Amino acid sequence: MSLLPQTFGSTAKKVAAAATATAAALALAACSSGEDAASEPTATDGGETTEAMESFGELTVQLSWIKNEEFAGEFFADSKGYYTEAGFETVNLIPGPSTGVAELVSGQVDVALSDAVSIGSGIGNEGAPLKIIGATYQKNPFTVLSLADGGDIATPEDMIGKRIGVQDSNTALFMALLAANGISEDDLEIVPVQYDPAPLISGEVDGFIAYLTNESLTVAAEGYETTNLPFADNGLPFVAETFTVTDDAIANDREMLKAFLVAEIKGWTDAVLDPAEGSRLAVEEYGVDLGLNPEVSLQGSITQSEELVVSDETAENGLFTISEALQTETIASLEGAGISVAADQLFDMSLLAEVYEEYPELVDYAG
Repeated sequence: MSLLPQTFGSTAKKVAAAATATAAALALAACSSGEDAASEPTATDGGETTEAMESFGELTVQLSWIKNEEFAGEFFADSKGYYTEAGFETVNLIPGPSTGVAELVSGQVDVALSDAVSIGSGIGNEGAPLKIIGATYQKNPFTVLSLADGGDIATPEDMIGKRIGVQDSNTALFMALLAANGISEDDLEIVPVQYDPAPLISGEVDGFIAYLTNESLTVAAEGYETTNLPFADNGLPFVAETFTVTDDAIANDREMLKAFLVAEIKGWTDAVLDPAEGSRLAVEEYGVDLGLNPEVSLQGSITQSEELVVSDETAENGLFTISEALQTETIASLEGAGISVAADQLFDMSLLAEVYEEYPELVDYAG
C-alpha cells in the first residue's frame, strides 16, 4: 500500500477537521510558557557554531507525515548531534499525519512541520496564534498524477471531463487549483479517495492528487508511465513543510527557536549535499518499521533536495528563506482556497534573519 505524505494531503491535512480541532484547542489552551531562555549557540573565531552555554531542555516537534525521507534534515540533525550542539537535551520527533495546528495551540508540541494552507486556515478562520518562521520546501510538491496511457493530464484543461481522485483533506486546495485555472468543479467529476493510488492504477479515476516525491515515484516504480500536473507550476504556488510556532514562543522563547533553526539548517545542509544518506537514515533507522521502498525513498530524497528545498533565493540568502515574492504568491494561493490572511499574520521571518546575521557561514549550504 502506498502512503501519501500530506501537507494539505502530504502533511496530512484535513483542513475541515483541523479547523474543528483547532477551535477545540483554542478553547482549552491556557497560557503556557516554554523553557527558560538559554544562551544560543556561540561562534568560534573561525566562524563555526559550537555547543550552547546552557541547555534548552526538551523540545517536541510534530512531523506532518510518517518518518520517511521527507524529514531527512531532522534525521541528520538528530543523528549527527546538531540538536545537542544547539543546547537541546532531547528532541522528540512525533510522526504524523497531522497539521500540527491543534497540537501547537494546546501546547502539546513546540514546533510543527506543516504547510501554509493548514496554518493559514488556522489563523484566518480560527484565530490561532501561530506564525511560520521558515519553510523547508520552497516549492510545494502537490500534483495531479495520471497514467500516460490513461488520463494523461498534462495541462489544467486536460482535467475537463475527467474523474479526479481527491482526498477529503485536499479538497480545498484542489478547488483552489481549479479556480486558479478558470475551471469549474462542474467541468469534471471529483471522486473521493484515500491516499493509496490503487484507484488510479485500476482505472477508477483518471487523475489522482499526489505528491511528486511519493505516489508519483511509487506508481512509476511499479512500471507505469506517468504524467504530472504540478500545482506549483499551474497557478498554485505556496510553501510547504513550514516551521510553525506559537506567537507566545516567538515572544518568550526566541533564543530557543533560533537555536533550533541553527540545528535544522545544519541538518538540511547535510540532506541537500547527501540525499542518499538522508534516504538511508529514513529507510534503515528512523523509518525502519515502515517498510519503505529504498529505491523510491532515494529518488524522493534526490528530488526534494534538487527541486523543492533549494532555489535561487536560498542560494543567495540561505535555507528556509521565504522571500517577499514567495510570501505574496502563497497569500494569493490561500485566497484562492478561501482563506483570508495577511502576510504579516502568517509569516515572521525575523528569527531566521537574525540567525543568518549572527552565523553568516550557514548561508553557504552548498559549501
